[in-house]
Amino acid sequence: MTSVVVSRPAPSVVLELLKPITWFPPLGALGCGIGSSGVSPGQRWPTIIVGVLLAGPMVCGTSQAVNDWYDRHVDAINEPDRPIPSGRIPGRWGLYIAIVWTVLSLLIAPLLGNWGFVAAVVGLVLAWAYSAPPIRLKQNGWWGNAACGLCYEGLPWFTGAAVMSASAPDWRIVLIALLYSIGAHGIMTLNDFKSVEGDERMGIDSLPVLLGVDNAARFACLVMVVPQVAVVAMLLAWQQPIHAAAVGALVLVQLLLMVHFLKGPRERAPWYNGTGISCYVVGMLVSAFALAAMQAS
Repeated sequence: MTSVVVSRPAPSVVLELLKPITWFPPLGALGCGIGSSGVSPGQRWPTIIVGVLLAGPMVCGTSQAVNDWYDRHVDAINEPDRPIPSGRIPGRWGLYIAIVWTVLSLLIAPLLGNWGFVAAVVGLVLAWAYSAPPIRLKQNGWWGNAACGLCYEGLPWFTGAAVMSASAPDWRIVLIALLYSIGAHGIMTLNDFKSVEGDERMGIDSLPVLLGVDNAARFACLVMVVPQVAVVAMLLAWQQPIHAAAVGALVLVQLLLMVHFLKGPRERAPWYNGTGISCYVVGMLVSAFALAAMQAS
């Protein structure tokens, strides 16, 4: 029986490569930016739709394609069923998809105005710098996680606020977005626990490899908590006590969940992603509502 050689990937496999599930964090941050601007959607729905397309399927999708292409050797060890190492995306198709998606993103980005375009360019540059040599920021957990945190939280939040106001966002919006980006550094560390063996073999210095799993878990928790405490302090300083109390309560819930997580960080990282990170995201939404109220006052 003659085996069938795959010459080009099926559309469903291309969609799998672009990982739609990873689009939700930047889309959530984009929504926070839109809400925090205090500007009514009104006639700006076409711009919002373009922003959603760019933040999720395009820029985030590009980052996933770039990452999977340059990580194909590591994935062959850690996750051999992924589209590229499994052969379902053959040859150099993974690279071609990453390039095409980058170009399409750059063609769409000008529709968001100057600030939206700049944010998209920064996101695309970081997407390639994160995975592609010679920079390959992910080779070091400190720099790589910082780039991811910025791309997943700060840039989409900034973009949402900028496209709604058609100008640079209020400095308070930028500050809160930056704090949540810093906290996302810890979230990115949680994602590295599943690939410690492959990272060690391929020389990738993720934080679990550099610090050890237990120390990396403790550091991730610290990095997630401290920026949120700073957010609470900022909201109190800006006379938003109810929102500050809500974010503070969510931080306390996360601390309780972290106690359980730290008893077995490698096994419990997926569980914490579904519980503690949900509290983190709700805190972002509460902060966005607080900023919107401040813009209206």
